[in-house]
Amino acid sequence: MGIPIPNSKLGMWLFLGTEIMFFTAFIGSYIVLRLGSPGWPTRYEDTHINVLLGGINTFVLIVSSYLVVVAHEAMAQKNFTRARTYLTGTLLLAFVFLGIKALEYKGKIEHDILPGRIPETSTQAIRKVDRQFEELVRARFAVYTYEQIIETDRPDDIVNLSLAVQRLSDGTIKRPMSLTSDEFSAFQKSAEVDSKLYREWMNLHQHVVANVSLAEPALPAGYLQSRATLEAGEKQPELTMNEVQSWLNGLRAEDHSLSELVNSNIFDPHPMVYGNIFASCYFIMTGFHAIHVIVGMILFIAVLKQGSSLNEKWTDFVENSGLYWHFVDLVWIFLFPLLYII
Repeated sequence: MGIPIPNSKLGMWLFLGTEIMFFTAFIGSYIVLRLGSPGWPTRYEDTHINVLLGGINTFVLIVSSYLVVVAHEAMAQKNFTRARTYLTGTLLLAFVFLGIKALEYKGKIEHDILPGRIPETSTQAIRKVDRQFEELVRARFAVYTYEQIIETDRPDDIVNLSLAVQRLSDGTIKRPMSLTSDEFSAFQKSAEVDSKLYREWMNLHQHVVANVSLAEPALPAGYLQSRATLEAGEKQPELTMNEVQSWLNGLRAEDHSLSELVNSNIFDPHPMVYGNIFASCYFIMTGFHAIHVIVGMILFIAVLKQGSSLNEKWTDFVENSGLYWHFVDLVWIFLFPLLYII
């Protein structure tokens, strides 16, 4: 009773107190992990953290906070048309912020900088190349089953599918009535490329499974024969990341049809120490912040929906929404230097 502010404003301040504790846990955990992890990824080539976009977003939020202050001042002066104008500007800047953030997320997703998907050792990097090749081969083969050019009751059996794709490229599969001659001819040419792609992937896959150098045989018969020639205590040379990188470069240089597929779908083997912890921190901190931005936008939309009916009864609501929005801005001012600059 002794506090000379509306109950709603007191409630907002109490709520913001809990939000401060919420984000303090994230920021504190990030600082501890960052300082306790020597070799934390910082290069742009590893993290794809765009300082310029982060700086623009910081400026966008600061300007939007100013517009909220002016909107509240207009509400206090009962200039509701002016208040709606500035709140509309705030809402538009919030959309700009989320659009830039979506652009940043798109870059992370395209480069597979996602928690649990970043290789942190050479072995993990090699296995990721193998996995990406398999995903590419399966996606290419799925086209033939989807178009019913190849009929099978086991669409996941990649070995049998590879034989069918080979027959398609050899011209031993008849043209379906649903396709024209030109369309079927295009699929036959595509099948020839996909057969090569499958053979290249299977060669790599066999060496990954056996963990032997690409210079050594990896198929069961040749592998066992090669092992039989070893002296006691000797072992075959292991597959290295540099070998896989050289093999990928060779595919890009030797065959144009394969190089396009490799360039657009296969990442070079590149381990990033602490990469998954970094990605987890980045997405959980910026993701929760983005959710708070969306909540603030909903508050502003609730006011703007009143249109010409907006009146002084909404003054406290606009002020409380502004307090929430300033908090969102303040959190980003902490996140920007921590994640983007330091």
